[in-house]
Amino acid sequence: MICFPKNDAVRRYNLRILVAMIFYIAFLVAAVWTFSHHHPTGLPAYGLAILPAIPVVGIVVNIGFYLTEEKDEFLRNLLVQSMIWSLGVTLTITTVWGFLELFVPVAHLQLYLIFPLFWFLVGVSGWLLRMRYR
Repeated sequence: MICFPKNDAVRRYNLRILVAMIFYIAFLVAAVWTFSHHHPTGLPAYGLAILPAIPVVGIVVNIGFYLTEEKDEFLRNLLVQSMIWSLGVTLTITTVWGFLELFVPVAHLQLYLIFPLFWFLVGVSGWLLRMRYR
């Protein structure tokens, strides 16, 4: 978003993202530590493995809240365009990598890396769009 928010929607968005990221880090550390020290099995293992994904759902919901709360049409449109470009590039990269995995010996792409890739690309495309509109 914006480094120094000037409106309430961006402030709320940043606060909710911060809270979600704190939970994400805490849940991820807890899951990694528990699996490496206690080796859970069965239903608890599944629950613990899914635990770090819960804040990811919160991040997606937060985007929906931001898009409804943001009054500035330009900022809303900028985020939507960034997400659409990022979605297209993410789908292209993962499809190409999937075919590479299918036909030639390349490293396996861990699925949990797709979400951070998407958001990295949102940042890059948002920056490029901002440069375009200067």
